Order: sequence, then C-alpha cells, then structure tokens
Amino acid sequence: MAKYLLLKHYRGAPAAVNDIPMDRWTPEEISAHIQYMNDFAAKLEKSGEFVDGQALAPEGAWVRYDGEGRPPVTDGPFAETKDLIAGWMVIDVDSYERAVELAGELSAAPGAGGRPIHEWLELRPFLHAAPAVTE
Repeated sequence: MAKYLLLKHYRGAPAAVNDIPMDRWTPEEISAHIQYMNDFAAKLEKSGEFVDGQALAPEGAWVRYDGEGRPPVTDGPFAETKDLIAGWMVIDVDSYERAVELAGELSAAPGAGGRPIHEWLELRPFLHAAPAVTE
C-alpha cells in the first residue's frame, strides 16, 4: 500500500471545467458538494483506502523561525493572489493507478448548477525513507 495526498486547491490550480467560485454557489450547491465529499470518504473507509481528510478555512499565515530568543516571523493572512488549499484527503492504495482513479472520481464533485466541477486535484505520494546502505 502507498499513501497519497489529494490536495483541493481553491485558487492557484489550473481552472476547473465548471469554474464558478464556491463563494458564488447557493447553500444547496454547497451542501451537495459537501455530501459528495462525505460519501466519497465513506466509500473509501469501507474499502480500507481512506486515511484522513479535512476542509481548511481560507485564512492562515506563513510562519518561520527567526533565531534563538526571537519570536517567529509571520507573513499573512494569505494575500488574495496566493494559492489557497481548500482541503485535503489522504488515501492508502495499492498503486499509483488506483490513486489517479480516485483523484479523478473526487474531481467530479458537484459545483454550481449541480454539475461536476472537474477540478484539478494535486496528487502527491508520501515520501518513503531511503533504503539503508549496509556494508
């Protein structure tokens, strides 16, 4: 099994087919989208492929260490031009092909007008430790 991260971008990804921003959806369209996401996760829980997933709030900040005895430096909240991750899901699947298949299915979540978004999802494998070298 291999773990993959599916990232849902609200801004910063290539445009979706049904590219109407969520802040212009009706409450019913938002509910249908969330229900699709919940149903998708439940299906993957049954198959043993779901690890975790969360929606993220739009606000946030960049934080970095600024030296011994100094407070962390922050930049934010995020500017409108920066990428915004709307949420993520971690899956644990048998192959890259299965991960692509599930990402494609998740991409079809409904959006404005109840039509599938066909959004681009970022698919990232978890980094595995390099094999130990023995002599």
